[in-house]
Amino acid sequence: MKKIVRTAAASVWLIFLVALSARLGFAWYMEHQIPREMLAPASFAQETGSIAKSLANGKGFSSPFGKDTGPTAWLTPVYPLLVAGIFRIFGIFTRASFFAIVLLNALFSSGVCVAIFHAGRRIAGLGVANAAAWLWAIFPNAVIVPFEWVWDTSLAVLLAATILWATVKLSNSARWRDWCLYGLLWGFTLMTNPSLGSLLPFLLVWAAYRARRETNFHATKPALAVAGIAFLCCVPWTVRNYIVLHRLIPLRSNLPLELYIGNNENYAPRATWPPKITKERELSRYFRLGETAFMDEEKRKALAFMRAYPGIELKLTAARFVAFWAGLMNPWQAFISSDATLLVRVLLVCSMAPALVGLLGIAALLWKRSPYVFPLAAYPVVFPWLYYVTHSNLRYRHPIDPVMLLLVAIAMEGIFKRLFKQPAVAEETQPSAAASVETHQGKPNANSVVPAAIATYCLPSIA
Repeated sequence: MKKIVRTAAASVWLIFLVALSARLGFAWYMEHQIPREMLAPASFAQETGSIAKSLANGKGFSSPFGKDTGPTAWLTPVYPLLVAGIFRIFGIFTRASFFAIVLLNALFSSGVCVAIFHAGRRIAGLGVANAAAWLWAIFPNAVIVPFEWVWDTSLAVLLAATILWATVKLSNSARWRDWCLYGLLWGFTLMTNPSLGSLLPFLLVWAAYRARRETNFHATKPALAVAGIAFLCCVPWTVRNYIVLHRLIPLRSNLPLELYIGNNENYAPRATWPPKITKERELSRYFRLGETAFMDEEKRKALAFMRAYPGIELKLTAARFVAFWAGLMNPWQAFISSDATLLVRVLLVCSMAPALVGLLGIAALLWKRSPYVFPLAAYPVVFPWLYYVTHSNLRYRHPIDPVMLLLVAIAMEGIFKRLFKQPAVAEETQPSAAASVETHQGKPNANSVVPAAIATYCLPSIA
C-alpha cells in the first residue's frame, strides 16, 4: 500500500487532476456567493472583456473601455482573441462564456504542474519535482486566480513555467529544430504577456552557453535565430499598430499610464494635494484625447515627477518592492488589522513565504554549484523590475510563482537531507567486489536508496 501511495503521489497527471479539481471547486464555491445577474458583467468589466466584445461584434481590436473609441494597442492580441472566440460560441458577457473562460484558465493553471514537474526533475531530481508540482496544485494564490481574473494571467503563468522547462532542456540540445521551436514559444509569449520578455536575453544567453559547454555545440547562430523568430512573431502586430495608431508600438501602448499610476503628483510633498488619480478621471481624459495623445501626456507627467522628486521616487520604489513580494505595501498592518479576513491573511502568508524560502533555494543551488542557479534566479531578480518602476499588484507577480515554489522545493530538499542524513559507512563494512557485481546486476545499493528517500520526504502531506 505504501508503494502504491508513493507511485500515485509521484504521478504528474494525478497532481494535474488534483490541481484542476481545486480550481474548479473554488469556482463552484464562489459562484454560489455572487448574485447570478452580476457574475458575468462584473467579471468582464475590464479591458480584456471590452476588447473581446469589440472583436466578437466585428469592430476589430478596439475600445478597451466599452465606449467606441477606435483601435487600440492596450493589450497584446492572444488572450483577447481567445476570449472573443468564446464569445462567438457562448455569447457575449454571458454566464456560459464566463464559465468557459474559467475552465480554460483552470486548465492553463493546472498545466503548470506538468511544466514545473519536468523542469524540476531535470534541475534537481524527482523528489524536488514532486514537491514543486504538489505545492503549485494546492497553492491558494494559484487556486484563486483562474476565477478572479478574466485576464492573460493563467496563460502567462503556464508560458513562464514552460519557458523554464524548455530552457533547461534546450541547454543540452544541438538540434536546430529545438532552437527554432524555442523561438516560436517566445514569440507566442510576447504576444500574450510582454512583461515576460525581460527574461528572454538572460535565458537565451544561458542556454547557448550551456549548450556549448555540455554538447560542444556552437549555439551563437541558433541563439540569434531564436531572437529573430521571436522578433518576426511580433512584426505583424507592430505593423498593424503603426497603420491604425500612426505610432511605432511594438507590443503594448499602456506603459506610460502604468508609469503614471505609480509616479504622479499625488505623492509630491505639498500642502494642497491635486485631485486623486482615479479610473474615472483617467478614463474621461482618455475618451477626450484618444489613446496616443493620452499616453503621451501620461508619459510626460510621470517623467516630470520622477525627475523633480528623486528622493520620493526611491521611497516609492522600495514600497513597490515590498508590495510585489508581500502582496501589499503595508503587509504587517493589513495582517493584524481587525478588518482582515482569513483569506486575506492566507494570501499574505502565501505571498511572503515563497519569497523568503525561495532565497534559501537559491542559496542551496549556489552551495551545490548547480548550473541551473542562473535561469532560476533570473525569474525573481529580473522579472519584477518593471513593477518596481511602475506599480505592483498580486496578479503581476503570479507568472513567476511556480519558479518560486520550485525554489521552495529545492530548499526543502536541502533541509530534509540534513535532517535525514545517511550515516557514514565504515571502511570495513564496504561490500566486496562480488557484492558490488551483484549490486550492479539489479540489487539496490546505498546510492539508489538516497534519491528514493529524498523523493519520499519531499512528498507533501497530501500524499
